Amino acid sequence: MSAFYDRSVKKLIMGIAFIMLLMILWDTAICIHTQNELKYSMIRQQCNISSSLMENGVDENIIARAFVNNESSYKGIALVDKLGFDENFSFVMPLPVVIKTAVISLLLFTVVIFFVMRRNKLYENAINDIRNCKNISVSYSDKGSIYRLFDSINNMTEALKAKRETEQKTKEFLKQTVSDISHQLKTPLSALSMYNELILDEPEDPENVREFTKKSEAAIERIETLILTLLKLTRLDADAVEFDKKVYSAREVICKSIQNLRYRAEKENKEINIYCNDENINCDIEWTSEAIGNIVKNALDHTSDGGVINISCEKTPLECRISISDNGKGIDNEDFHHIFKRFYRSRRGSDTQGIGLGLPFAKSVTEGQGGIIYVESEKDKGTVFTLSFPDLTEM
Repeated sequence: MSAFYDRSVKKLIMGIAFIMLLMILWDTAICIHTQNELKYSMIRQQCNISSSLMENGVDENIIARAFVNNESSYKGIALVDKLGFDENFSFVMPLPVVIKTAVISLLLFTVVIFFVMRRNKLYENAINDIRNCKNISVSYSDKGSIYRLFDSINNMTEALKAKRETEQKTKEFLKQTVSDISHQLKTPLSALSMYNELILDEPEDPENVREFTKKSEAAIERIETLILTLLKLTRLDADAVEFDKKVYSAREVICKSIQNLRYRAEKENKEINIYCNDENINCDIEWTSEAIGNIVKNALDHTSDGGVINISCEKTPLECRISISDNGKGIDNEDFHHIFKRFYRSRRGSDTQGIGLGLPFAKSVTEGQGGIIYVESEKDKGTVFTLSFPDLTEM
């Protein structure tokens, strides 16, 4: 009966009860008035009959006996019928009108109470569903404002569920990212601490100071690369990067991406070949060249002495493709579906450089410009990364 604690329901029921009471009082007043009019009409009729009889010389005693007579003769009945007072004579009894109004009012009141209780049960079920973070159980065939409201609540519930799941995934991702960052920083920081101690132990040994100073610089460079890459990835994740896309020569973009890697390739006895003609690419040259550079760097990490990295271009009416292939070790099947995960390192790749952010960065930059990156690999034969950028200048 919690429905009757609702102030609006109370007002509705009180209003209906008041209207019903007015109807009954109105009908009762009409009945009383009708009864009085009928009584006065009968008295006037009796007066008219007695007056007419007396004017025609009928004795008063005979008239008086006629009014109190309880028996009817055949001639009297025939005369009444002749005057039109037969069984078809219309006569309304006022009392049943009041009873009918009271019954109708009671039925109407019962229907209203039944409706209010059913609607309250619907609300209670909806409240329980909302508390349990479930969709409100309503049929899509039901119509009306309340069901449209429930449908809107269901849509909102689904949106909140999706948001909560996304937030949970984000929390888990951040937790894992913080753990990975901590792990990645732990090694170079420990190395820096050790190098510093060794330098302090033998400050007068120039060879010792020179050696560990170089190692310290390498550790600092590793930390700087990690932090800068993470900051860039964070900007990409937050859609805070506005790519300055223009039309460039694909060879120009590729040359910019590998200009700092040629020395390393020569030092490691590896080749980087470019096979591009006059293909153009619509991209942000700074971000795109860094993404390509990360893939080339990854190829250098996974090729042995004498390795070859080939970079080729292909232009179609809809896109420009840049492919980076190597003749390295290839990607293991168990690693293939994880290479674009941040900080992912193959268990067989402990002897290679890198922190596991280069490929995720390249993927984010490519997809952020509306492109696609995909990979093909064959064990012990090499890997091919292809970056496909849409050519909006042709559209």
